[in-house]
Amino acid sequence: MGEDAGMSSYRARFDAAVTFTNGGGLQVQGFLVDVPSAEVTAREVGELFLGSLGLLMAGEVVLDNLEIVEAPHKGTRGGPADRAVAEGGGARYVELSHVIRDGMVTLPNLPGPELTEHLSREASREIYAEGTEFEIGRISMVANTGTYLDSPNHRYPDGHDLTGFSLDRLVGLPAVVVRLTDSGRLGINANALAAYDVRGKAVLLHTGDDARFGTPQYVEDAHFLTRDGAEFLIGQGAALVGIDAANIDDMTDGTRPAHTLLLGAGLPIVEHLTNLDEVPPTGATFTATPPRIAGLATFPVRAFATIG
Repeated sequence: MGEDAGMSSYRARFDAAVTFTNGGGLQVQGFLVDVPSAEVTAREVGELFLGSLGLLMAGEVVLDNLEIVEAPHKGTRGGPADRAVAEGGGARYVELSHVIRDGMVTLPNLPGPELTEHLSREASREIYAEGTEFEIGRISMVANTGTYLDSPNHRYPDGHDLTGFSLDRLVGLPAVVVRLTDSGRLGINANALAAYDVRGKAVLLHTGDDARFGTPQYVEDAHFLTRDGAEFLIGQGAALVGIDAANIDDMTDGTRPAHTLLLGAGLPIVEHLTNLDEVPPTGATFTATPPRIAGLATFPVRAFATIG
């Protein structure tokens, strides 16, 4: 369970006017910051507002139309997510992969996996000693099933396959969760990412589309990373990019710019994540490891977040 699981989290929405001690001022409308509880005071909200923007030489802060709303934290600087990281605690784990089941639908144009028996328990009794039995299963599926990782060979014939990623590229990466469930737009561009420190991080794009996974609506009005969003993540040194949507790219654009740029830069891509609402905006680590299969470019992963 993550920061927001099992307990409510809150954000403050307000208008504000700030005057600076060296002259000038700033006004904002409908600003939002993470707050520790529904009982937060206006003074505390003002302090969180100044801290979130890193405003220096601020004088008086006047808030109007203050409203506390129940919503997942987005990781505003100096807010509850930063404090939780500092306080630490025992490790907790959040499953971020969909369960693979016989016949499941990942994408409408791909066949579902077929799970069968290679050796049944009954048949094994003829092989082993009395009272000893085993079952050996068999699975047939396309590599793009469930929650999976893309290697550069998925896009480029001379790119490395699944065996080309060392474990330090996929295990225990510091994670930043970008909350986009209320963004009002499908394309995730550089402006939506600019406030986040992504260098060396697994950047996990939380769109909420996973709620429609396995239905025809999953691919309709799906969120995606734009070309300039991919360029921003590469330029800022992101280590991995994941998304809880049907594709990292706009599925109506056959050029697939996000795949092209990210895989061209050697960044792993993890698609069809789930449960990102249970992961705090910062402070968790992310792991997603496929088997070491030579010659395959994509394969399902056990993806999870470690908190604390």
